Amino acid sequence: MCLAVPGRVLEVFEESGTTMAAVDFGGVRKKVCLAYLPETGVGEYVIVHVGFAIQRLDEESARETLATFERMGLLEEEFGDGFEAAARQKGVEA
Repeated sequence: MCLAVPGRVLEVFEESGTTMAAVDFGGVRKKVCLAYLPETGVGEYVIVHVGFAIQRLDEESARETLATFERMGLLEEEFGDGFEAAARQKGVEA
């Protein structure tokens, strides 16, 4: 499954002429493209889909969504070890 997940921008930088960010998703840090939202600043929350920030949102909404995704196990599914998740689905210990 591929979700649009909220995350907090930790750092903004340029890479090969493209505005990028280090984004924290409830403890998981990923590099995200800010091409659609280049004016995004450190500390802001964005919704990320397939590596692109596609929308800004407020902190409360971001935290609520992350908590819901975590309770549902979707963050592990989205950011966890894919091989481990596949093994669990097949009933095999990884």
